[in-house]
Amino acid sequence: MDIAYIPSPSHGVVHLGPIPLRGYAFCIIIGVFVAVWLGNKRWIARGGRPGTVADIAVWAVPFGLVGGRLYHVITDYELYFSDGRDWVDAFKVWQGGLGIWGAIALGAVGAWIGCRRRGIPLPAWADALAPGIVFAQAIGRWGNWFNQELYGKATDVPWALHITSSTDGRVPGYYHPTFLYESLWCIGVGFLVIWADRRFTLGHGRAFALYVAAYCVGRGWIEYMRVDDAHHILGLRLNDWTAMVVFLLAVIYIVVSARLRPGREEVVEPDGDTPDGDAVALDKKADDKADTKADDKADTKADDKADTKADDKADIKADDKADTKADSKADDEAAETTDKKSDDKKLDGKKPDAKTDTETESDEPAQSTESVEPAESEELVEPEESVEAARGEAESAKKV
Repeated sequence: MDIAYIPSPSHGVVHLGPIPLRGYAFCIIIGVFVAVWLGNKRWIARGGRPGTVADIAVWAVPFGLVGGRLYHVITDYELYFSDGRDWVDAFKVWQGGLGIWGAIALGAVGAWIGCRRRGIPLPAWADALAPGIVFAQAIGRWGNWFNQELYGKATDVPWALHITSSTDGRVPGYYHPTFLYESLWCIGVGFLVIWADRRFTLGHGRAFALYVAAYCVGRGWIEYMRVDDAHHILGLRLNDWTAMVVFLLAVIYIVVSARLRPGREEVVEPDGDTPDGDAVALDKKADDKADTKADDKADTKADDKADTKADDKADIKADDKADTKADSKADDEAAETTDKKSDDKKLDGKKPDAKTDTETESDEPAQSTESVEPAESEELVEPEESVEAARGEAESAKKV
């Protein structure tokens, strides 16, 4: 009985003359273009300059490809370095085999170099690019379809993937299309990041961390369905453990970053353009900036006033203290002078008395002088008596 299924391409490469056009490579290239295009739009909306995302991608993409290939070769080394294998195949990226963990890790190193050269913060650039990266993953997973790889357990669901190749240990049959599951999951994560970024104004790398955490959740259950060879630790595939560890790190980063640096970067690039948006948003931003400036000015004025008041108070206190000290010193000096004068006066008062006593006892001419004074007083009285006598005689003459 025939069942519905998803067919696999018979060939993963088309030759255009001598030039091979591989479906896997096309998916990677298209994904990169989508990521740069969307990232550029989001970067401009955040206040960055057009072209900055592409300039940094020139560093990030090569590093990411090398990192993804290294992770795949290291974790699946038996495919290239075991007996009967050719180690040169480790460089044939177009045949498939890129580990997203290594691609993101080493790609971040390349992005850091590019951001440092442009003088912009890496977390802000990563936030702008996050949805584009996960959409690029969704497109890139279709490269696995061209190579008939990364499928799950056998199934008879209507969307089962029909594998026809028998190379590298494949068994033709109908399997869960895990590449399709991951592609759809990545699309959902991309829209989740866009929504959360607008709803919560994510910044300082938190939008990128949300993408990483959400992707790890999906990668965990999808990885569990796969049947291709992989290293196992405690019964779980290596990528399951990697997804759990990276998920925890991403969540911790979101929590810590939100506490240390809440909100979003106001400036993401020196001399960047004004973010796209409606007039209300621009006015609000201008008002916020004006309010902040006014608040800073008011705070500065208040601080200056408080400092001046404190200085004046300190000066007045110092002056009062100095005046009090000076007055106290002056009072002490005045009191000391008064006491000294009083003592001198007492001494002066005692000396004349002693002299008078001495003169009274021993100086006889002084006594004669005192005795003469009453005579002089008597002589002064005589004219008055003669005047009265003359007046009496005149009155008597008139009577006669």
